[in-house]
Amino acid sequence: MAAPDTMTIGHILSALTNKPATGANIPVASVVIDSRQVQAGSLFIAFRGERVDGHDFVRDAFANGAIAAIVERPIPGDHLTIDTRTDTLPETITPPICLIVEDSLTALQTLAKAWRAQFPHVRVVGITGSVGKTSTKELVYSVLAYKYNTLKSEGNQNNEIGLPLTLLKLRPHHQYAVLEMGMYARGEIALLCDIARPHIGVVTLIGPVHLERLKTMEAIVAAKQELVEALPADGIAILNRDDERVMNMATATKARVFTYGLSDMADLWADNIRSMGLQGVRFTLHYGKESLSVQVPLLGRHSVHTALRATAVGLATGLSWEEIVAGLRHHVAQLRLVSVPGPNNSIIIDDTYNASPDSVMAALNLLQDLPGRRIAVLGDMLELGQVEESAHRLVGRRVADIAHILITVGPRSRLIYEEALAVGMSPDRAHWVEDAPEAVPLLEEMIQPEDIILIKGSWGMRMDRIVTALGRG
Repeated sequence: MAAPDTMTIGHILSALTNKPATGANIPVASVVIDSRQVQAGSLFIAFRGERVDGHDFVRDAFANGAIAAIVERPIPGDHLTIDTRTDTLPETITPPICLIVEDSLTALQTLAKAWRAQFPHVRVVGITGSVGKTSTKELVYSVLAYKYNTLKSEGNQNNEIGLPLTLLKLRPHHQYAVLEMGMYARGEIALLCDIARPHIGVVTLIGPVHLERLKTMEAIVAAKQELVEALPADGIAILNRDDERVMNMATATKARVFTYGLSDMADLWADNIRSMGLQGVRFTLHYGKESLSVQVPLLGRHSVHTALRATAVGLATGLSWEEIVAGLRHHVAQLRLVSVPGPNNSIIIDDTYNASPDSVMAALNLLQDLPGRRIAVLGDMLELGQVEESAHRLVGRRVADIAHILITVGPRSRLIYEEALAVGMSPDRAHWVEDAPEAVPLLEEMIQPEDIILIKGSWGMRMDRIVTALGRG
């Protein structure tokens, strides 16, 4: 059976009721969870919330052109209402229509799973790990999209809501889908895999992100491992040979294991790595008897692992070396770590989306490779649990060797500041402030021409406010 060109209300009813829906061949233009994103022909899904309840916006969605809404309770108004749990489906349906379900999130996931099943020809690439998921997703997409029609998850749509919304955009012309898979608890990646049915799984590296919630590194590994456990026997698990925790996952999958890393123990490996600063990174790729020297427009030595993951996916999907390298070099997507102009002809390295010990160390390594006076502005690393103090102090020791000036932001980052002083950083070069806005005037006063300013911290610290403020200058 050919994959459908467009989702219809009939597809929605069939997925939610497990019954055939005749007389409902009404096309659905998009699926949204925000009434402000509704366009003519949209399906609006109303979620309950403590501060905002989507049910209060159903009538707005209809007014904006929605033809259907998934809800958990009746909505007053002049529209058809069907309780998908009990009602007999009418022979004909005239929009707008409210579809009552037990749980809106479960309904979204059920719909996405049914829609994904309509496209058995599409190969899904699932990507997980503690850090590097988004940059890997973007570069894998760049490589695959060079030859194949490829769908990707936008932004950070990597959870139980975002991933289903992405899958609902599948259309017959797609050949691959690249999906980032995040988690906060055990079982969440298994759920995402049940919906998406990945054929290729990529694991970046495992670190103490979410340790505050999951309590142990073993629990974090088990949660991430759910991706490789879900892969089919004819699938491929692409694992980081340089991370022992990731490599231990090799025995947990039915799929073929393909490894990448920085030693010849890996199936695909790289050496001769040379950071070119803001111009990218150069290295030599090795696979079997083949070797290839490449330069890619990614910042920092740590981005070689990102390139290796994207190359591994390219090899797994039958791309030639020429196609893979072209995809790596033509990568233009906005990654989280970017350089932007700063005041007084300085350069800001904006890495403000998130922070973990591994990603902060990688960003500091990049800073070390760049010429000029180096300023590190580091905010709290959140959700580290029992390693919170040791991780911040480790960063403090490292940054003291790299930065000419250090500014730390937030209560936890005071540990970075204290440790940097303890290992010999001059007190006149180290500063601590309580929040991001307080760092701005300090920076404005000290920035000199051609300074390189790294700004990084967990998203909850909103370090992006510093970048925005300096950019106005």
